[in-house]
Amino acid sequence: MPKAKVTKDARPVPTTSTGASRTPVKINTGGTPLWYKIIMFGLLILGLAWLIVFYVAGDQVPFLTQLGPWNYLIGFSAMIIGLLMTMGWR
Repeated sequence: MPKAKVTKDARPVPTTSTGASRTPVKINTGGTPLWYKIIMFGLLILGLAWLIVFYVAGDQVPFLTQLGPWNYLIGFSAMIIGLLMTMGWR
C-alpha cells in the first residue's frame, strides 16, 4: 500500500503539559420556544383529528361533504407540516 507523502507545510501538533483541554463543551442554546412546540403538536393533533372526524362523521358535516377528497390533503398536510417541524425541535 502506498504511503502518504509528507509535505514541508505539515506542522506537528505541540504537546505541552498545560495543553488545551479536549473535553467537549456543551453550548446552551436555550432549547425550543414553547410557542414552537405548541404549534408543532397542535398541527399533528389537528391533522389526525381532521381525518378521524372526516372518516367518522364526514357525511353529517356539511362543509366536510363539500370538500370531498380535499379532506385528505388538509389532514395529511397538517400532519406532515407538524412532522417537518420536529426537525427543528431541540
